[in-house]
Amino acid sequence: MNIEMRFPFFIARRYLFAKKSHNAINIITMVSVIGVAVGTMALVVVLSVFNGFEKLILSLFNAFNPDMEIRLREGKVFSVDDIPLEELKNIPGVVLYSELLEETALLTYRDRQHLVTMRGVNNSFVEISGIDSMLVAGEFILEHGDADFLVLGQGVEYVLGANINDFQHMLNLYVPKRGRSTGLQPSQAFNASSNFASGIFGLQSEFDMEYILVPLRLARRLLEYDNEVTSVVIGLDPAVNVSRVQRQMQELVGPNFEVRNRLQQQDFLYKVMRSEKWAIFLILSFILIIASFNVVGSLTMLVIEKSRDIKILHSMGASQKVIRRIFLAEGIMISLGGAMAGIILGGLVSWLQMRFGIVGIQAEGTFIIDSYPVAVKAMDVVLVSITVFGIGLLASILPIRNISLLLEKNK
Repeated sequence: MNIEMRFPFFIARRYLFAKKSHNAINIITMVSVIGVAVGTMALVVVLSVFNGFEKLILSLFNAFNPDMEIRLREGKVFSVDDIPLEELKNIPGVVLYSELLEETALLTYRDRQHLVTMRGVNNSFVEISGIDSMLVAGEFILEHGDADFLVLGQGVEYVLGANINDFQHMLNLYVPKRGRSTGLQPSQAFNASSNFASGIFGLQSEFDMEYILVPLRLARRLLEYDNEVTSVVIGLDPAVNVSRVQRQMQELVGPNFEVRNRLQQQDFLYKVMRSEKWAIFLILSFILIIASFNVVGSLTMLVIEKSRDIKILHSMGASQKVIRRIFLAEGIMISLGGAMAGIILGGLVSWLQMRFGIVGIQAEGTFIIDSYPVAVKAMDVVLVSITVFGIGLLASILPIRNISLLLEKNK
């Protein structure tokens, strides 16, 4: 840094820490730093809380949303022979794959009934999703010899009043027969199956109220399919580049199929969460702008107090540009000081919340977590720093315009 750049920062540093003749300037400067620090801390903490909720919600969907999913762009079912499964398995990073078959079905238990989404899966799906670790009751058993079992969502169990320990009353599953008109007799209109439930899973209310898991062979029998599926799901190595694998898969399956990653499978939910996060970011940025008016006031009063110094410096040969840089550097120091303090405090508050769960969630009933989740992202910290710096820079530019008027009067 040359002398032309060091000189303004040297003088600005002296002005920042030196005692002023008017104590109000010191107070306003301190208020400016505190205001920027509090605003910055709020940005870091709020964005971290949104990140925590985003991570939590997406983790709840992980059991039903695999790393990658292949499905038709138009249409519902396709034959597994239509895609090159062997080539897909040989892509580096692909660990497992599973065939899925979904259809709407009617599930009854005693005198109750409920429309559900029947998802036919095989054992590979369990390894990909980890759904067996989400059980709240019973065991995850889909097949035992020739017997087929159902695994119900917690909401489905509640609506039907089902009891997995009831071995006298079976659950009845009805699926409309394909390509046949509805007759007067249910046996003519539906394929049916009576089965016991082996377990209950609890993920998220949207899934718990809708889904039941059945063996893939049972789903195909009810739907009268041979090797058709609605999708093929893929489990990836956690260390693999997801975007690269997705591109390779898309090239292999062709334009008639769509390869979607985990976020794309919940695209609407993800967009809503991101929109809420950035809306809050903008609101807090406006609050930070208001707090930065203290910087304007502090610099304006400092320019007035140092008017004699400004005239002396100008008389000694300091250009108007150099003098402006002195007070611009002063404003940037105030903003950066507040920003650094805010980021440190925001990080500390976020860490304390992650470590000890200080702020709990007050909600009626049972919630999946006891305190607000928090996740600090480096990119958010960088974005906050840039935002605070930009606001501080703009706030510093306004007062230094008065320097031109002072120098004009000095002529």
